[in-house]
Amino acid sequence: MNMGSYSCCDNKTSEFNHINSLSSLLHLVGEKNRLQILCILRNGTHCVCKVMKHVQQSQSLISHHLKDLKEAGLIIDEKKGLNVYYSLTEKGKSIVNSIFSIKEVDK
Repeated sequence: MNMGSYSCCDNKTSEFNHINSLSSLLHLVGEKNRLQILCILRNGTHCVCKVMKHVQQSQSLISHHLKDLKEAGLIIDEKKGLNVYYSLTEKGKSIVNSIFSIKEVDK
């Protein structure tokens, strides 16, 4: 079989760049705590304190995950008084809905 016919294997193509981008995204959202955060935000806007309560991790770890998700364009934040509230962006909603539509694979 001629591997040259698979353009996604050639690092000079846009498909190869898409694979790199997709791999980074999957790595980001594949982490359990981040996936839990995305699941929480899928149900609406929440402050860090609510996210901490559900994920049961330290504020610094939650903040680190939120920062990573924000840098990826999956969430946005809004400061209201002393609290910061997080919600999914349109891109985040699309990705999260796709992820959570995956059915469990039999092992």
